[in-house]
Amino acid sequence: MNKFPRILAGMAVLALSISLTGCDRTISKSEKTSTGSDGTVKKEEKTVTRSPDGTVTKTEESSKTAPERP
Repeated sequence: MNKFPRILAGMAVLALSISLTGCDRTISKSEKTSTGSDGTVKKEEKTVTRSPDGTVTKTEESSKTAPERP
């Protein structure tokens, strides 16, 4: 019977530590894709995240894909 309170206390400590550390939260995310007249596909992605300590991070990714020529 003494094991139950110890297990319960251990689970409470684990749950508290997980809730305090947290994860980054996505505040906004946008994706834009456009195709040029020559068939080139351009993709832009912008993401804004907030970490548990309040730091805001903006990430911008861009890629271009040209069609294969025979």
